[in-house]
Amino acid sequence: MSDEIRTEPEGEAAVEDEFSAAAPPHPGAAGTGETSFGDAEVPPASELKIAQTQAEGYLALAQRTKADFENYRKRMARENAAAVDRGMAKLAKELLPALDHLEIALKAAEGHEDVVKGFAMVAGELQAALARVGIQAFAPHGEVFDPNEHEAMLSQPHEGAEAGTVVEVYQSGYRINGAVLRPARVVVAA
Repeated sequence: MSDEIRTEPEGEAAVEDEFSAAAPPHPGAAGTGETSFGDAEVPPASELKIAQTQAEGYLALAQRTKADFENYRKRMARENAAAVDRGMAKLAKELLPALDHLEIALKAAEGHEDVVKGFAMVAGELQAALARVGIQAFAPHGEVFDPNEHEAMLSQPHEGAEAGTVVEVYQSGYRINGAVLRPARVVVAA
């Protein structure tokens, strides 16, 4: 044997002391030997009730949050659809005067079949394009005057027509997805 002195850092010695081999615990002590559920401590009933109430509260909060999100998603879908309709309506209102002028040109060019045919083709293409985005023309000739859909330009007596009936359409009206975009300008029987 040598007379060497071993020095150990204080931290390592402390760790070794904590984990040193010691005598096994007493066999009758709680928590030793086989584990059984009988050894587990049962929280008091009041703590269970509090935990259950909290869990129910969190579940209710999650359900309300889910419902709020669904409502938000549906509202945004409606608002986006309405914004698209407003954009199409704005464009259509800009195009409708050109379509009206084409219809006037068609009436004025009667007798010149080639000119009429060309105007009719352009007018048909414009109306078809508008129809593809949900904009439909309507001419209420013979219908009862409705101030929500018609604009009365003139009221005059007309033979064979009841009072309040549309007898002539000056300018077609237009609807976008069922809503009136522009009322029809009409002459009403007095």
